[in-house]
Amino acid sequence: MTKLIAVDMDGTFLRDDKSYDEEKFAKIYQELEKRNIIFTVASGNQYYQITTFFKKFPAVVYVAENGALVRTKEKILALHAFSEENVKKIEDFLLKQAELQFLVSGVECAYFPVQFTDAYYEISTKYYYRLKKIHDFSEIGDKVLKFSISCPDEKTDYYIRFLKKNLGNYCNVTSSGHGDIDLILPGIHKAHGLAELGKVLGISLTEMTAFGDGGNDLEMVKEVGDGVAMSNAAPILLKVANHTTTSNNEQGVLTYIKNNIL
Repeated sequence: MTKLIAVDMDGTFLRDDKSYDEEKFAKIYQELEKRNIIFTVASGNQYYQITTFFKKFPAVVYVAENGALVRTKEKILALHAFSEENVKKIEDFLLKQAELQFLVSGVECAYFPVQFTDAYYEISTKYYYRLKKIHDFSEIGDKVLKFSISCPDEKTDYYIRFLKKNLGNYCNVTSSGHGDIDLILPGIHKAHGLAELGKVLGISLTEMTAFGDGGNDLEMVKEVGDGVAMSNAAPILLKVANHTTTSNNEQGVLTYIKNNIL
C-alpha cells in the first residue's frame, strides 16, 4: 500500500509549458491527506523554485537538488554538501572546459559566474529563483550541494562519460538529458533522499510510489515499491519501471494516482 508519492517535475508532473491541472490536483491532494499519504516533490531543481508550484499546499515535502536537500516548509531534514577541497577541484576542472557553462548551487542561493553568457543566465533564472552573479568563487559563503552544467545538447552523452572519467572520484554525474548535467555527492540521488525522508516519517521505500521521465529519476524508480515511468520517459527508465502512465502533457501522474492509488 502506498504511503508516500514522489514526483519529478519537468517532463513528469509538469506539462511542457510548466503548468499542471491545479483544480484536479487540489481534489486529489485532499484525498491523499484524508488517507495520510504524503505528497513529495523529488526534483533536480532548486528548493526555492519548486515550492512556487505548491504555494496552496503547505504540507508538500521536498527532495530537492537531486536528493542533496530534504526539507519541509518549516525545516531541513537532511543536507549533503561537498567539502571545500572538492568544490575547488571541481571548479578548477570545469573552468578549463571551453564548451561547458555551469553554476554552483548552495543551500541559500545558486551562484552564476559572470564570464558565462547572458542567454545561459536567462535560462538559469527559470530554474534557480535565488541566483546571484559572482566574479570569483571565493564570494560563495554557502554549503555547495550541486554543480549544474550546460553543454551542447548533442554532446550530452559524451560529456556524461567525460565527467565521470575525470571527476568520478569526487562526485556523481547525472543528467535529465538535453544538455543538462548535474554533479552531486557520490551516493546522493533522489532514492537516497527518499530513503532519508522515509526514516523520518517511518515509511520504507517499498511503501512509496515514484514517477519520473529522465536519467536522474532512475534510482528512485528502481528502488521504490512502485516505480512509474511517463510514456515520454527515456528508454532506460521505461525498462526498469514497474508501470507506465500517459505523458506529462496528458497529466499522466494525476491519472495514475486517481486510478491506481485512490
